[in-house]
Amino acid sequence: MSSELDFPYHFDDQGRTATTGRPDHIRDLIEQVLFTMQGERVMRPDFGAGLLALVFEPNSVTLAATTQMLAQAALHQHLAHLIAVTSVEVINDDAVLRVEIRYVMLADRTSHVASFAVPGGAA
Repeated sequence: MSSELDFPYHFDDQGRTATTGRPDHIRDLIEQVLFTMQGERVMRPDFGAGLLALVFEPNSVTLAATTQMLAQAALHQHLAHLIAVTSVEVINDDAVLRVEIRYVMLADRTSHVASFAVPGGAA
């Protein structure tokens, strides 16, 4: 099993850079794509879906559809060499926007699900 840098960056119990397995690393990459604002990364102005910018938007069906489109497009643009996204489901639940990504890791063809919650939307 290969080991990759863990996100967010931290040290392990032995004072070394923490590592993680490939499936967790891919989930970390998905999280970075979803929550990074475009323009936030130096030399990569188009990186990210910017879902955190939607935190203060009124929670609605329109917001869920917009979030689904942004997430799917950003994941395809930035991680298509690692994963094939099979579905993006966005559920608005009171003041929380839940995003569920179903994907296949291309390296070993295993299916995975990653869920994220974006709190703070107005009800």
